[in-house]
Amino acid sequence: MDSNREIERQRMVDQYIIPSGVKDPDVIATMRRVPRHRFVPALYSIFAYIDGPLPIGYSQTISQPSLVASMTEALALKKTDKVLEIGTGSGYQAAILAELVDKVLTIEIVEPLAREAAQTLAELGYKNVRVRAGDGYKGWPEEAPFNAIIVTAAPEQVPQALLDQLAVGGRLILPVGRDIQTLDLYHRTAEGYQRKTLTFVRFVPLVHPEK
Repeated sequence: MDSNREIERQRMVDQYIIPSGVKDPDVIATMRRVPRHRFVPALYSIFAYIDGPLPIGYSQTISQPSLVASMTEALALKKTDKVLEIGTGSGYQAAILAELVDKVLTIEIVEPLAREAAQTLAELGYKNVRVRAGDGYKGWPEEAPFNAIIVTAAPEQVPQALLDQLAVGGRLILPVGRDIQTLDLYHRTAEGYQRKTLTFVRFVPLVHPEK
């Protein structure tokens, strides 16, 4: 069974990830290694290596692999980076990040998902990821600043706390909007923030308990 999963994962990269335009060899190698089927509910496991989002319960989804790869590549990560993820979900994106950088902190508003993701990541041996159940809009101020921040659910506008917690030289990537969403990349400079819109996307809304 594991050998079949390995074949499916390599096929996913060759058929979907590389043709989507991802070129970073480290990101491609990571997509070849991380077992996405471990982060998908058993009911949908057969679809784990198809390039599409899948439900993971609690009205949340795991993003399609090509989008995970392209968002990760856009952050231009270095091994020494400390990365914050907002929206842990099942933990797949956190695992991808953990292969590429020294330290990953990830926040999930749905407590059962946070627990399940932490368990899966631990079972797979990821020791450089910390999972917190909480409000992603607030970020993780006591661990700031971050070299990179990735948001995997869509707020209607960029949370100011996340911009504030970005290190100078750092990058923030996130979907923004309600009916029409864009994938935006922010780069913090000494003078302020530079924003670049990469594409149109469709993500689940970022839950904000104070709204």
